[in-house]
Amino acid sequence: MLDDNEVERVLVVTAHPDDVDFGAAGTVALWTATGVEVTYCVSTDGDAGGFDLAVDRADIPRIRRAEQVEAAKQVGVHDVRFLGYRDGSLVPTIELRRDISRVIRQVRPQRMVIQSPDRNWSRIGASHPDHLAAGAAAIAAIYPDARNPFAHTELLRDEGLEAWTVSETWLQAHPENNHWVDITDVIDAKLAALRAHESQTAHMEGFEERMRGWFGANAERAGLPEGHLAEGFYVLSTA
Repeated sequence: MLDDNEVERVLVVTAHPDDVDFGAAGTVALWTATGVEVTYCVSTDGDAGGFDLAVDRADIPRIRRAEQVEAAKQVGVHDVRFLGYRDGSLVPTIELRRDISRVIRQVRPQRMVIQSPDRNWSRIGASHPDHLAAGAAAIAAIYPDARNPFAHTELLRDEGLEAWTVSETWLQAHPENNHWVDITDVIDAKLAALRAHESQTAHMEGFEERMRGWFGANAERAGLPEGHLAEGFYVLSTA
């Protein structure tokens, strides 16, 4: 693994607004606190989400974008980009791979956080088809697309974006995590980020207790002391 001191820029790619906050907001808060620049790239506007039938569905993309921008601020992230694909219809097309490659070449991250393209049968809710598609497109953008000057040649020809190699990739919601991050000290920031997604979380009874239960179980799997909280990832070299 890269030492955190080697990392200046991190790019997080997800399917929906709120995905990063459920999976990695605590880890992101720890990184930004040390001066790491973190960028979010959200593939859809989450237009198929929400629970309030009284809300005009045409307003959902605007609401969910605003919620993600506010959630990002809670953990020190000020660069949030949306690709504008349809929620519920995401597939790992060449176009999505190109659009993620563009952001990789713009941000030039040493580390990326993406969603697992592998279905997690023990946590089926984490394996929404859009999550799997975003993960598949992101890992293809990481390797081979973004580093290959002969892939998506219009990015170099028309936009001047040089090839870039991402050294390390962290997968959210992978079936077999191999790395755990203790987020006990930043749980309040993570919860604030999640609460910013009011359209998704306001109806959840016992929300904080549920979240603490999830991340407490992660800490137990990680062998951390009782009372600690953790986020889990599968980390691999993509250099």
